[in-house]
Parts: sequence; structure tokens; C-alpha cells
Amino acid sequence: MGRSGRPALAVVGATGAVGTVMLQILSQRADIWGEIRLIASPRSVGRKLAVRGEQVEVVALTEEAFDGIDVALFDVPDEVAERWAPVAVARGAVVVDNSGAFRMDPQVPLVVPEVNSHAVRTRPRGIVANPNCTTLSMIVAVGALHAEFGLRELVVSSYQAVSGAGHEGVRTLREQLSLVAGTELGTGPGDVRRAVGDNTGPFAEPVALNVVPWAGTLREDGWSSEEMKVRDESRKILGLARLPVAVTCVRVPVITTHSLTVHARFEDEVTVDAAREILATAPGVVLYDNPAAGEFPTPADVVGTDPTWVGRVRRALDDPTALELFVCGDNLRKGAALNSAQTAELVVAEA
Repeated sequence: MGRSGRPALAVVGATGAVGTVMLQILSQRADIWGEIRLIASPRSVGRKLAVRGEQVEVVALTEEAFDGIDVALFDVPDEVAERWAPVAVARGAVVVDNSGAFRMDPQVPLVVPEVNSHAVRTRPRGIVANPNCTTLSMIVAVGALHAEFGLRELVVSSYQAVSGAGHEGVRTLREQLSLVAGTELGTGPGDVRRAVGDNTGPFAEPVALNVVPWAGTLREDGWSSEEMKVRDESRKILGLARLPVAVTCVRVPVITTHSLTVHARFEDEVTVDAAREILATAPGVVLYDNPAAGEFPTPADVVGTDPTWVGRVRRALDDPTALELFVCGDNLRKGAALNSAQTAELVVAEA
């Protein structure tokens, strides 16, 4: 424990997009931590960031930076996590890692506190993994339905915000919007592409006035890495190693908050009333579903909030065992920083 008698926390990658949100969340949640140490790359050393109403100076990522730390939250690229997470563990910290480096390691639990909190107890490598933001945007709602009905198949399409690609994704969309605003662009083939030029940032195509049916890197048979993450992570979190999952990931011109359409098929016949009751009472879920009144979740309303929002709950027209849902979740909050913070709190509670 830290000098105050309370656990000491490190935030590695404190200056990044998720790290920035993490500091906000740590200032908003119950204050269980003693020291909060902010760690980042050498170019950020000496910067002061606000957390819990105090200005805290950023220190460099070194072995010594983990001395006295009980839990280390990592929000860094995979290669950085691969190198430094074992260092933090060797220095005595439990690592909660938001990268993709350890998610599918069988010795590393992949934890969503509302769904599989028990998994945090078994961590032979001293590391707990945080799921991908797209998976997290839907899995709390899907997990609640699975616990009641028994999931047997999942088909999803994602509509992913540009902040999922970090600060560069946000910058790219804002710059593209400034180029197309007040014009007649979007009415002829290729006109948006010509206006944007090479300014596509981390995306394969212009994202302003457009949707891009691609996120991640190319994997076998035309699937993307982002699509495979949703499939593999959903199976691991739910404990359904052979669950059929089909995913199409799409990037949309939204700053923050991922949305997904979900087709979920269960063991037996389901009813909308039963599903609505489960979703309305599930921890971390808000049911917002009255299309007649124009009430359903959208990113513009969900951004900056913590729960998974669910609407458009319907039974499939041709399958009485299947439900159709539309879900939204802030990809920087529950989709990354909040889930990490909740998991870190679980680790401390288990100590």
C-alpha cells in the first residue's frame, strides 16, 4: 500500500486520448487511491495534469516509475505494453492493460466487471486485460441477456467513432469537416475525395460525409483485426469458446461513441417484454426505447456518459429465438478508461 495506507495507482499513457478521460473518471469516482502517479513518454515529462483537483507532474516511463505502485493502468500501444507491463509486475504492481497485447493470452483474464468480475481473481501473469472499445460498447447488454436466455449466435455491425483511432482520428475528421462545410460536396462521385486529397489520416477513405466499411488491419480471408477482436473477445468474456459470431466494422463521422446493431440468437424462444425487463435492471445499462416518441440512443446523446444505452429492442421477424437491438456506448469512457478503472477497483477489493 502507498504511504497514505491506501493503494497507489499509476496511469501509464496519461497524456493520450484515453488517458485524458481516465484522469476525469478518477476525479469523479469514489476516491479509494492514495498516490496517483502519471507516467508517459519522455516528451511529456514535466507536464502537469489535473486529477482529483490537484496538478500532478508527469514522470518518464522507467523501471523505477513503478516502485511503490499497487495497480498500474496501461493505455499505450501494444508494443509498449508488451515491453513494460511485465516490468511493472516485476516491481510489484498488478497491471490493467487497455492494449491488445494480452487480451487473448490464456493466462490473462479479459474482464468486464458487470459480466465476469470473478475472472479478475485468477491472473497468473499479474496482468488483467481490458477489452477493445467496440466489444465493450455492446458486451454489458449482451452479457445480461446471455445470463438469462443463453446466447447461441451473434451478428453485429459497428458504427465506430473516429476517436477510436486516437487524437489523429479526431483531428482528421475535424479538418475534413472544415473542408466540406458550406459546400455542395457529396453530390458527385469522388468529389469529397478530391476535396480532402491525401488528408485521410488513419482512415482508408474520407470519413466526412461518408462511411468507411473498415477498421483495423487486414486479416485472413478479408476480415479486419477489429472484427476479429469483437469475435474473439466476446467468446472469451462470455465463456463461449465456440460461439458463432459475425462482425462488420464501419467507421462513421462521429467524434466519440460507438454504436452497433446486434442480432442475438438464444437457446429458446424469447420475448421483448422479458428482454426489456432484463435490460432495464442490468447494471451499467440504460434502456431508452420508445420509437413512437422518437426515443432511441444516438451518439450525440450518449457521449460523455458511462452506461451502455440500448434501444430498438425487437424480436426477429423470422426467428422467435432472436432479438434485434441498437446499442451505443462512449468508446473512451466505458469503452476504455471506465472499464479499466472499474477493474482496478476490483483488483484492490480482492486484495
